[in-house]
Amino acid sequence: MKPLFTRTLLVAGLLLAGCDVLPKATDAKPAVSLSPWSASAKVKAEDVRFLPADVSASTDLRLAASERNGLLLLSAEGAELARLPGTYSGLDSRSLGRQVLVASVDGATQQAALVLLDPQARQWAKPLLLPARDYAVSGLCLYRDEAANLHLFLLGEDGKGEQWLVASGSQLNQQPLRLRGLPTPPGAEYCHADDAANRLYVNEEGVGLWAYPAAPEADVARAPVDLRAPFGQLAGNPQAMVGLPGGLVALDSDNATLHLYQQTAEQWQHVASLFLEGLQEPERLDARVTANGLELLIEDGEQKRIYQGQLNWKPTPQALPPHLPNVPALRQTEPVGRQGDAADDPAIWLHPSQPQLSRVLGTNKKQGLLAYDLDGGLLQELPVGRLNNVDVRAGFTLAGKPIDLAVASNRDRNSISLFAIDRATGELREAGEVRTPLAEIYGICLFQPASGELYAFANGKDGTFLQYRLTDQQGQIEGQQVRRFKVDSQPEGCVADDRQQRLFIGEEDVGVWTVDARPDASGELTSVLKVGEVLKADVEGMGLFHGAHGDYLVVSSQGNDSYVLLDAQPPFAVHGAFRVGLNGALGIDGASETDGLEVTGANLGGPWNQGLLVVQDGRKRMPESTQNFKLVPWSDVAKALGLP
Repeated sequence: MKPLFTRTLLVAGLLLAGCDVLPKATDAKPAVSLSPWSASAKVKAEDVRFLPADVSASTDLRLAASERNGLLLLSAEGAELARLPGTYSGLDSRSLGRQVLVASVDGATQQAALVLLDPQARQWAKPLLLPARDYAVSGLCLYRDEAANLHLFLLGEDGKGEQWLVASGSQLNQQPLRLRGLPTPPGAEYCHADDAANRLYVNEEGVGLWAYPAAPEADVARAPVDLRAPFGQLAGNPQAMVGLPGGLVALDSDNATLHLYQQTAEQWQHVASLFLEGLQEPERLDARVTANGLELLIEDGEQKRIYQGQLNWKPTPQALPPHLPNVPALRQTEPVGRQGDAADDPAIWLHPSQPQLSRVLGTNKKQGLLAYDLDGGLLQELPVGRLNNVDVRAGFTLAGKPIDLAVASNRDRNSISLFAIDRATGELREAGEVRTPLAEIYGICLFQPASGELYAFANGKDGTFLQYRLTDQQGQIEGQQVRRFKVDSQPEGCVADDRQQRLFIGEEDVGVWTVDARPDASGELTSVLKVGEVLKADVEGMGLFHGAHGDYLVVSSQGNDSYVLLDAQPPFAVHGAFRVGLNGALGIDGASETDGLEVTGANLGGPWNQGLLVVQDGRKRMPESTQNFKLVPWSDVAKALGLP
């Protein structure tokens, strides 16, 4: 067996193979011109950066971090305009309203520090220190997400990276919130976030440059930008980098070289390697776009000197996915009691007379069925096995008594598990099961075309759908199979429109279909929405919203962590897509990799007076824990998408 290091480089090198055939950003031969910054010796700074362009458009100001002189606001000529005494290393900044948020490492405490700077008044505020970590902070960088939240990435010498929420909108959080751990390469010291592309770049000493998704709900994955020779173009010691629209510039200290990269799709083309004449060990870098290319600031660690200059190249910007509106969750359920991929599908039970006592049901496919109140508190837990999907209908009569009925697909027994719901208290109890011939039962949903008539649709991983009529037979619920039809590949989510007698089906890699829900109808499928520009595979959970201004179908677009909303009536017009983003004020993370969802237009009181959307969260952050369900006011969804 090859050593892990060698095998990792081999796989990454294969990913980089063929980069030279990608189109180049420009036909002009890149060239760099540098000269020592005259103020370098006077400033004695280890890191100098351009002030963010959106707050210094009319004045060329710079920021500096110094182990001797603290944090500095400087003119382009190096004149000191404002000083925050202390010992600081590392530097990044973002605008925050009319101020600038500066991030650095306080050398006295070894804690990450956040400091507001007013560039007009030329005043530094008191530093806000993040809690001390159990590792040495070796680097940091800031990132602004598509909802204008500001994050701070921390790098640890032993690979313990972290992502923190530090500001929302234009307000600095009084208490930074840890979002997630992010395993980073050992020995990483430099990072840079490309806000527009939602991408984080990190160096690995002696190995290469890596790109990570920066969004807090993204999966933890990395892709190689460039690697050490012979697998790539690096001499072996990559240092600081700056992401730009469409590409990247990065330092290689072993041979005093500046590397240029153009991005196309998910690959990075190595455009050029430029020798930095006069530099010995370049470590820190900043760059900003100008009309003719890039303006550079480079710190040489060996000489303790800052260089500045021009590069007559800049990458070609790439088309980015559209930014989707973010709707924050207002409540979240307690995390489920099992690790891994556990929580799956919610349903909403409506109390017949006291809507505020309604419940959210949720499956734990490693445990059973859970019931929560509308604040997310756990009320009941039924450890009945690996339940996958769940659905609810009111008005079933069992043994002469009216009950509401919940059904769930039971993967332990390939059966339909039945639960009676007390209409006064909402308490659930087991009420039997219906065995199915499905080899691997998966999804389930209910259809109630008329009072006293109830059907269950169960599907299997092979694409088979079975329709059962549910009836009360002397106090026992029985299921009679009345229809069978099939899709070509794996389905899961489904929802029935009782009013229109229509069933919506999600085929995970294909799209959304509709079929007549009546038991004597054919199984002819009609396409509603295919996987493509708006809907990204896997197609997962779906729910129907019935409202005064229209009926909508909501579908989990798991491939891009979003939710697509379309008319529930032909021609099924799409009204847009949105994400469930984080709620920094309440400490609730966003939702991602959603399996199941449910929605109601019923007035449940309070924030739910226009309805409620519940989505499963596949990656629980802030703090990291087992999966749970997020509760979102429908009024916020309607506002985000401009619905009546």
